[in-house]
Amino acid sequence: MDQAPGSPQGPKDQGSQDDAQSVPTCYRHPNRETGVRCSRCERPICPECMVSASVGFQCPECVRGGSGTGHPTAASRPRTLAGGTVAADPRLFTKVLIGINLALFLVQQAVGDRFTDSFDLIGRAYVPLLGSVEGIAEGQWYRLLTSMFLHGSYIHILFNMLSLWWIGGPLEAALGRARYLALYFVSGFAGSALTYLLAAPNQPSLGASGAIFGLFGATGVLMRRLNYDMRPLIGLLVVNLIFTFTPAFGISWQAHIGGLVGGVVVGYAMVHAPRERRALVQYGVCAVVLVAVVVATLVRTAQLT
Repeated sequence: MDQAPGSPQGPKDQGSQDDAQSVPTCYRHPNRETGVRCSRCERPICPECMVSASVGFQCPECVRGGSGTGHPTAASRPRTLAGGTVAADPRLFTKVLIGINLALFLVQQAVGDRFTDSFDLIGRAYVPLLGSVEGIAEGQWYRLLTSMFLHGSYIHILFNMLSLWWIGGPLEAALGRARYLALYFVSGFAGSALTYLLAAPNQPSLGASGAIFGLFGATGVLMRRLNYDMRPLIGLLVVNLIFTFTPAFGISWQAHIGGLVGGVVVGYAMVHAPRERRALVQYGVCAVVLVAVVVATLVRTAQLT
């Protein structure tokens, strides 16, 4: 969500039209353009620095300095754009998710295909290495989750982890940790469910791409809300979709599309929920998407058994 730096400004000229039309940048992150200002000190702030206040947004310094209402600072905890608690390390859970993915990839390399075949996403098929019929239709619903943390090659995990770091960190800072995790896992489950519903039952699938496409979708919603230039994100998404639907790459398009749709739906609820019922709307929408995941899984299981 980083924005391109604004054009260099020359010496101040009272009649200069360029100065009047220049876009302000965040006072803590000079390379990020923003149209939002702190409601107390009026300094420009980017999404990572925004703290939701009773009226508008405040910068971290004003929040630490007190609520301005006569109450102790602790009486009004700093909040993110989506209502989450501002954390000291805004990328902590992104780092944890990357660590889990890398750790399980090392296990895959050490143990071999037997481990991967035990936890990837497969509808219903005989797996020679395990010597039995395996799959979600056999009651192995955990594969909807475990497949989100497995990868098929070094290139596969490298690309996914770079995408997770680039898109996940700023989004975690903007939403807060709990909402970010909810978005990640709901999007991942949506991608897994659509794959199970539409893909061939004997076609294995694995990877964090569904969840990451959900982060792409939510980032687009957030950037739209903040009136950011969405062209870089759209361009990156278009390139990814071209790869997704190119048969030579053998990518599960169902996981990508399911995760993207889930991310847009949940992201819209996170960003646009009314303040007075924010948590109810945000987590309520997450629950609705999860219900759709369960229904799709039950329907497909009935078809395969």
